[in-house]
Amino acid sequence: MSEESAALYVGNRPAARPLVGGRRLLPEFAGLRGWLSSIVLVLCWYAASSTGWLNPRALPGPDRIVLTAWGMLQDGSLPHALWVSLSRMVAGALLGIAVGLAAGIFAGFSRLGEDIVDKPMQMLRTIPFTALVPLFILWFGIDETPKVLLVALGVAVPLYVNTFGGIRNVDVKLVEVARVARMGRIAIALRVLLPAALPTLLLGLRFALGLGWIAVIIAETVGANAGIGYLLTNARQFVRTDVMLVCVAVYALLGLATDYLVRLLERALLSWRTVYAG
Repeated sequence: MSEESAALYVGNRPAARPLVGGRRLLPEFAGLRGWLSSIVLVLCWYAASSTGWLNPRALPGPDRIVLTAWGMLQDGSLPHALWVSLSRMVAGALLGIAVGLAAGIFAGFSRLGEDIVDKPMQMLRTIPFTALVPLFILWFGIDETPKVLLVALGVAVPLYVNTFGGIRNVDVKLVEVARVARMGRIAIALRVLLPAALPTLLLGLRFALGLGWIAVIIAETVGANAGIGYLLTNARQFVRTDVMLVCVAVYALLGLATDYLVRLLERALLSWRTVYAG
């Protein structure tokens, strides 16, 4: 294979440094390229705010957002809210991952499991979180239980869909070869189906954790007395747009960090793959 063709196919790490102006970028600068668009948007936002094009009451500039965040860090309101939201997310995500994986594997490996699990999961997938919040509060009270369960539901359903789909989309020839090699059902499941479905499963995990943060936001804006969503609700009542934007930025950064952790997990578990990277 020629050098030009080989450059098109890489593993989980780039085969070559990206070209800029005919020269290779240094590794420490190549990682910054993905942030350029975000930096440009923030600079445009700052320019529009500084020149008076934006109403500071409706959309404060990024400098004011940073000052507000710093003040919230100093008075302790932001760290406390962040800890509460993270606790709810971790508890709900762990429960949702366990349920989603178990249901997806059960339905994926067995026709009986599909008949039992798939229809209820598909119905839950279409129900919005806002419709479940008042029911969860009525059933489980206003403490942590309904919030954690809402996050668990938000994580479990998309993870189930991707786990089930990943297992059922495995090439049947791989299973036939395993049967020819006289592998048992458990061995086929563990050594053939799960490794082949792992890319789809991890993609579902990325989507599920992102949806879990959305569930946290919804859970904390109704019947909560702490958390980032609680700060957001209070800021809305007092028309504190700067505090609202700080909360939104924190949620965005938390979602980005979660996605990054799953990408690291992908690199560790799928290091054997050679994929097209653009």
